Amino acid sequence: MFENLSEKFDRAFKLLKGQGKITEINVAETLKEVRKALLDADVNYKIAKEFTDSVKVKALGADVLTAVSPGQLLVKITHEELTKLMGSQREPLNISANPSVILIAGLQGSGKTTFSGKLANLLKNKEKKSVLLVAGDVYRPAAINQLKVLGEQIGVEVFADESNKNPVDIAQKAIAHAKATGKQIVIVDTAGRLAIDEEMMSEIAKVKQAVNPQETLFVVDAMTGQDAVNTAKAFNERIDYTGVVLTKLDGDTRGGAALTIRSVVEKPIKFVGTGEKMEALDAFYPERMADRILGMGDIVSLVERAQQNFDEEKARKLQKKIAKNQFSFNDFYDQIQQIKKMGNIKDLVGMIPGIGKAMKDVDVDDDAFKGIEAIIQSMTPQEREEPSLINGSRRKRIADGSGTNIQEVNKLMKQFEETRKVMRVMSNPGKMAGMMRGMQGMKNN
Repeated sequence: MFENLSEKFDRAFKLLKGQGKITEINVAETLKEVRKALLDADVNYKIAKEFTDSVKVKALGADVLTAVSPGQLLVKITHEELTKLMGSQREPLNISANPSVILIAGLQGSGKTTFSGKLANLLKNKEKKSVLLVAGDVYRPAAINQLKVLGEQIGVEVFADESNKNPVDIAQKAIAHAKATGKQIVIVDTAGRLAIDEEMMSEIAKVKQAVNPQETLFVVDAMTGQDAVNTAKAFNERIDYTGVVLTKLDGDTRGGAALTIRSVVEKPIKFVGTGEKMEALDAFYPERMADRILGMGDIVSLVERAQQNFDEEKARKLQKKIAKNQFSFNDFYDQIQQIKKMGNIKDLVGMIPGIGKAMKDVDVDDDAFKGIEAIIQSMTPQEREEPSLINGSRRKRIADGSGTNIQEVNKLMKQFEETRKVMRVMSNPGKMAGMMRGMQGMKNN
């Protein structure tokens, strides 16, 4: 996400490196590159020009402190303007009513049904709300089946009336069912089309009028670039939605939609989809997105994702096991599953400040843990709990069973033992302090 844009911005700011002060000439040269980067990211020319003009006015009018280089100052101003362009602040969902109705709209293939499932999962787990998903796409049987599968996967009830071809009637019955069963949130998935047409617009407008939703979210595929912005504008003119959802931001997207949709339709981006997993949905924070575009990472979002997938009870038990040196391969395997739940591995790495740039050419495969998982799964239950049992002949059997080789098994065993030692030291404050004092003594010598 935004990898090319980040790279081009980085190159543009390097033009100011070593410059003693900001001048009209060096700023113009840098901002010409910034504008080019924005246009390459499929940002509308008018918006790209207004953006760079605004940065230029602020840069030339700013006093450069001795502690701040011209390059750093321009990065700071660009960051502020990017944040403003994308909406300045996060706009939360309005879920104050009981039940709160959220209507989902968009073109076919934009990811509406998947987003409906992700949103239900987020509201159920993070907000602790009881959710009802409504299958309102009466034209595509696969959409109803898909929603049922997602509902089962995340443990959320799905309301479907497959014999009914009236989406208004289905939505009204679903809300009555939600009230009768004490559901707090109703998410209504609607039909999409391959292109904007009068029939679709009219139908969604009727559903909206009938159910009077607290939120109407327009779901758009970020990979369609400027087309996404134009579609968003056409939809907004007809149904006056309350927020935008950008899907497929993990794809090979140029990012133009994320940067300009807010200023074109004057509606906030509320969520971004960053992968196929049900957990791969983030609330949209303009400032954090600006951080990522400028290669500053996004440690706050990383911590939030970790907390969402964090099991407090399991963590307490694990702490006790580590203190007693009983950390096992079962625990190791559990930790891998928790990391995988957090989303796309390369996306997570990109959230760590400074690491994103260093890893830009490294292909971080989502299957990076596959070999480790296969080795652990080829162990017997006893071997997983008591790694000390794994001798030479057992290692050979594990390698054969996992489709790996002895070297890979040995490597994992070594990494596991090192992890175990570090975890044990860190769980003991006395040992940790002693180790730090020892390191300090070595430094002083």
